[in-house]
Amino acid sequence: MATEKTLNDLFLDTLKDIYFAEKQILKALPKMARAAQSEEGKAGFLQHRDETQGQIERLEQVFELIGKPARGKTCEAIQGILAEGEDIMEEYKGSIALDAGLISAAQAVEHYEIARYGTLIAWAKQLGLNEAVRLLQATLTEEEATDKKLTQLAQASASPKGKKAA
Repeated sequence: MATEKTLNDLFLDTLKDIYFAEKQILKALPKMARAAQSEEGKAGFLQHRDETQGQIERLEQVFELIGKPARGKTCEAIQGILAEGEDIMEEYKGSIALDAGLISAAQAVEHYEIARYGTLIAWAKQLGLNEAVRLLQATLTEEEATDKKLTQLAQASASPKGKKAA
């Protein structure tokens, strides 16, 4: 009979999931920066890459706190979201709508991360992992700030110049 799974197991599995996701995001961000047409967009993606590196380091600290090796577990959700971003880069290359598409892809990534970190924080609280809560909360705060910045960029990139030839 299978052993009973606990909240600890679920916490670890979800931690592995977001660790894998962050590593995939780290690889995707330079591509998105290269594809972006506006300087603001390029700079935003590169800044987020640096932030993601810090988030990966925080996750490694959480793994250490629970005495487990920092290992990812394939996250199909992030692979799908990033694949959509790749499609946008190909289909809208050189078009006035490219940056708006990149921003929407980046926001889908952020929303996935926000959902995961929110869940991990709730579980870490239940498990009494106070130091993990602090580390995960620091990342969630960054993700929410990035999401707000992306919303502002999205509003700017969807201005009249992006509306031609609908």
